[in-house]
Amino acid sequence: MSGRILVEIVGLKTSECSPFPCDAKRSCGLSGCYPKGTLVASFDELKRVLHQQYGERVDCQLILIDDGVPAHIRKILETEYPPIPMVLVNGRLTRIGRVVLDRIKDEIEKEL
Repeated sequence: MSGRILVEIVGLKTSECSPFPCDAKRSCGLSGCYPKGTLVASFDELKRVLHQQYGERVDCQLILIDDGVPAHIRKILETEYPPIPMVLVNGRLTRIGRVVLDRIKDEIEKEL
């Protein structure tokens, strides 16, 4: 059990938030970023929703790797070959591979 949870979303500035098209069905659980479908817009919406639900217990960080890769991300990329966008919760790589609210919340709940 942890006091604060860090959710890191890792990707590229121009990448999409999911390998699936952004559509009106909102299967990702986020609505404020529709119809943009970009990683940056979905991160902003995810951060807003998580802050609304969890308050200060959850911190969100967007790591754009276009101009450089932090050491802890480089290590994961070199050993795990995860899909982009990557979702890390308290440094633990998840196998989500997209920005989707319910699955990220499940990972947060494991840490609380």
